[in-house]
Parts: sequence; structure tokens; C-alpha cells
Amino acid sequence: MRMYDLIAKKRDGETLTKEEIEFIIQGFTEGSIPDYQMSAFLMAVYLRGMTDQETAWMTLAMAHSGDMVDLSPIQGVKADKHSTGGVGDKTTLVIAPVVASCGVKIAKMSGRGLGHTGGTVDKMEAVPGCQTSLPRQQFIDQVNRIGISVIGQSGNLAPADKKIYALRDVTATIGCVPLIASSIMSKKLAAGADCILLDVKTGNGAFMKTLDDSIRLAQAMVAIGQHNGRKVAALITDMDTPLGSAVGNSLEVAESMEMLRGGGPEDLRLVCRELAANLLQLAGKGSLEECRAMAQDAIQSGRAFALCKEMFAAQGGDTSVLDEPSRFAQAAHSRQVLADQSGYVAATDTEKIGIASVELGAGRQTKEDVIDFAAGIHLYKKAGDAVEKGEVLATLYANDPARFDAAEKTFRQAYTFSAQPPQTPPLVLARVTEDGVERF
Repeated sequence: MRMYDLIAKKRDGETLTKEEIEFIIQGFTEGSIPDYQMSAFLMAVYLRGMTDQETAWMTLAMAHSGDMVDLSPIQGVKADKHSTGGVGDKTTLVIAPVVASCGVKIAKMSGRGLGHTGGTVDKMEAVPGCQTSLPRQQFIDQVNRIGISVIGQSGNLAPADKKIYALRDVTATIGCVPLIASSIMSKKLAAGADCILLDVKTGNGAFMKTLDDSIRLAQAMVAIGQHNGRKVAALITDMDTPLGSAVGNSLEVAESMEMLRGGGPEDLRLVCRELAANLLQLAGKGSLEECRAMAQDAIQSGRAFALCKEMFAAQGGDTSVLDEPSRFAQAAHSRQVLADQSGYVAATDTEKIGIASVELGAGRQTKEDVIDFAAGIHLYKKAGDAVEKGEVLATLYANDPARFDAAEKTFRQAYTFSAQPPQTPPLVLARVTEDGVERF
């Protein structure tokens, strides 16, 4: 078998076999296939596409290129949820304890912030003392004991994906559905969960900018799960507007805890309810309506919040900040951003709001940057809200006041205003399962 022939085969639009795909992934991971040939193959895939079966085989080969996490010592159904990334997207901190408190095991590996989007692991580490890197046996024992653990990705998980992504980044092959789907799902398959719910963000703050593109990505990932014996479904959720009011690590943890105590912004509450209900349904807990009621009861009864505190305590976290967010380290400086006109917030460029939070120190501009957990943005006005000139649009927080000017400039560029109230999209736009697509 020669890589040259396989490049030509895909270039000509033919379908590769399982053995041919395994040869490519194994060879590139081990180094026998050079970057220039893999780059040519990736461009052929970008231009010619892949069948669902090809994509599933490539994803499985990528998953098996490194460690496969064995969750069999954990009793019961193991569930996972993955978001494609957004701004203010703190849903894992809410739905993971909700679902776990309903009897479904959450053994989850999460990521760090990437670009303008936040990461669950960074948010968890905003809780003083919280450890997101646990020995395997401690991770397993914790899930068996209390039903939940959320940690960072560790070990040699899907190394083929890491190498392939680095090439895609410099060869103009990022925006390709089979390649995006296999990148995401290879890590999910390697992580070992039985049920996987995908939260595919769509809009100006997401990687996928249109609903149709988001649905295509969701369909590809659901098909991968189906071909590999996993229960997978996806919700397409709006990211034309940040989720909730808080953007930044400590701020988002505090807002998540407010949600678990029965409060929090309405948009965050609705999206979390739907995500939790769909994950519970995937895990066999009942109909969607029954699962919505179950999730609501988990919050109203206080079970979910109590379990969330138990998880953080088990991982070394100081849970006093969860009860009293004022105990978080506070930013030394703040600045209010005032509206310079009256009317309605017509739209927000969510990516720019995410970039502004990074400029304040809440994210990384280089991989060496140290995150300022106290930095971030509290939003008071979002798309569709009426606003008077001089009203506060947002408060910016930072420990370095020199960061404010650039962040405020970026933030102001994110807002557009109109004389009439705009139409805003639904928060949940579609649901994708093995049975098809349901648009809302």
C-alpha cells in the first residue's frame, strides 16, 4: 500500500477502505508518512469530501492512535456532553451535576479555552485548590462514589488528531465537515462514554456561522457515533449572543452556581434545561418531557448544587466560593461601558465580546499566557434589549488597568443599535438524532 496511490484515489473522488484509512492515520502518527503527503491528502478530503462510513473509520483510527479510556470499572451508564465552543458557555458546570444527581454517571474530560472561547477546565481552576488532573484510579473511584468527575484531557488521547489539526491550521483545510467531525469525535470516542450529547453552537460567536453548516456538522458527528456503537444526539444552539450575563472564569462559575440554586439568566436556564433533558433521555431516563421535569426537580430540590459542591470538594476545591461568590479573588479594577445612543441593541458580534474578555486577561493570546481568573465582563444589555443613552452596557474587570482601553474599543465594536426592536433567533434552533433533523 502506497500513500501516493491513496492520495490519488481520494483526489479522484473514490471511496477509501477501512484498511486504507487505518494505514494513513497510523503511518502519519508514527512518522512514516511525511507532512507533505498528509497535507495533500487533507486537501483532497477538503475538496472531495468523505462518506459517513469513511469519516467513521477515520475517527475510530484517530481515537485508537493513542490511549483509549476504559470506563468499564464505573458502574452504570456513562454520559458526556461536548460543546463546539462559545462565549459565556458555562453549561457543563450546570448540566453535569444536574444529570449526575438524576443517577447518570458523568465521567467527563473537558478542554481549556481556545481563541475567543472559554474552556471548562479553566473555569474549574478558578475555584481555589481545584485539581483538574487526577490519577486514573482516583477519577474512577470518585465517579463510582459520588457520580461525577470533570477533569482535563490527560495522557496520550488521540495524538493523530493533534498532528492532523496542526497541519490543517496551516494548509487552509480547517473548514471541512468530515475533518472537523473526526477531530471532535475521535477524542469523544477515546474518552469512553456510552452516551454523548453535542452542543453545536451556531452564529457569529461560533466556529460554524450558519444553521445549515451547523446541522451538517451535527449530522456527521451523530453518524460517527452511530457507526461506532455510541448513542449520540446534538442540539444546535444560538451563539449570535453570549450565553448568560457573565464572560470570564470566576464570573461564569458564580453565575453557574446561581443557576444551580434556582436563579440565573433566563437564556442560560433554558439552554441548560434542554441540554440536561436531552442527555438524560439519551441515557434512558425517560421521555424528553419526563427528563425536563427531572432536571428541574434536581435544581429545585438542591440536589444538583449539593452534588456540584461535593465534586469540587473531592477535587480539592474551596467550596466556600460556590456558596458565596464574593469570596472569589476580585479584580482590582473595573470600568463601566456606557451606551452612546438610545434605542435597541440590534445585534452583538459575540466573537468580539470574547476577544475583549481575552484582552482583559480572561483568556490566552499565546499558549504561554497565564489566565487572570478574576478578569472578564458582566453584560447588562444584550441583543433585543432597549437601552437609553448613558445606560451601562457592561462592566469590564481586570487586574491590569492598562488593558481597559483596547478591550473597551473591541467591546464597543461588537454592538450595533437600531430604532426598532430586532427579531432574535430561538436559543435552540434544531435537534439532530439518528432519526433525522428537527428544526424549531
